[in-house]
Amino acid sequence: MKALQLEAPKHWKQIEIPAPEKPGPGEALVRVHRVGICGTDLSGYLGKMPFFSYPRIPGHELGVEVIKVGADVANVKAGDRCSVEPYINDPNSYSSQRGKPNCCEKLQVLGVHRDGGLRPYFILPARKLHVSTKLQFEQLALVETLAIGCHAVDRSELKSDEYCLIIGAGPIGLATLVFAKLTGAKIIVLDMNAQRLQFCRDVMGADHTVLLSDSLEKELRDLTEGHLPEVVIDATGSAVSMSNAFGLVAPGGRLVYVGITTDEVKFKHPVFHRPEGTLLCSRNALPRDFTRIIGLMESGQINTTPWITHRSPFEQLIEVFPSYTRPETGVIKAVVEVGE
Repeated sequence: MKALQLEAPKHWKQIEIPAPEKPGPGEALVRVHRVGICGTDLSGYLGKMPFFSYPRIPGHELGVEVIKVGADVANVKAGDRCSVEPYINDPNSYSSQRGKPNCCEKLQVLGVHRDGGLRPYFILPARKLHVSTKLQFEQLALVETLAIGCHAVDRSELKSDEYCLIIGAGPIGLATLVFAKLTGAKIIVLDMNAQRLQFCRDVMGADHTVLLSDSLEKELRDLTEGHLPEVVIDATGSAVSMSNAFGLVAPGGRLVYVGITTDEVKFKHPVFHRPEGTLLCSRNALPRDFTRIIGLMESGQINTTPWITHRSPFEQLIEVFPSYTRPETGVIKAVVEVGE
């Protein structure tokens, strides 16, 4: 069967791979229907993702159908439509035993450390499948992106009476915005792209948006009653932005990194010591995030309609993929149609 592989940065190749055999105990064979393209895929393509290994079949935002299950599988059955939790952890590891499977020492993320979903069929641990009886495959492919934002907001402990600054209006920033809004907090989105900021205001319901400028701190103080935001979540993956974010936190505030960079992040210590700031990192998501998001989507509390702006058939992805790296194309979320 055909698969799409990144041999090296900026070098796609269509390859032939064997069809998977039957699933073993605890495993499920799935058919891939939809694959979302996210910042990790774009960074892997550009050679800027520190965890990415080559050659690799990308694809970790997945809407799949269960074809067959192995022995001792009770959570899914053939015919189920599922979202995939792509973080393959060792359940016996120190971090997994402490409720942190998202940062397991032996973590293998589909499409990053091990081959992912840009292929028609593959086998994975059945415990990583989250069933929905109502959602379409495109919606199921959005769950993982939303889970990243959900976990970042949980890490921030954002409260309803606080201001939250989200830096970066890409898919992860938008996912963060969804869950920041659910807390009732006042949301400010910062970006360099005016078109994306307009989308945040008009479609996603951000309270305020700010275009990056030399007067950023003053603009933020004007919006936050003079004290800067209590929570700052950086979703850019830019070392410059992440370094500058230290100076944007209110006294006693929290800075959360959800974006990842390969470069050095620096700050002058008094800048962050003075407000007694707290630095947090948010990696991947937890199983409960997937369960929560599917429920919110099924009940209509999360509207997925505005998210998907571009679609590509599997056979055309190599040709169109470079365009997804260019902001002027207006991509919010691209989805690959692998199977019907």
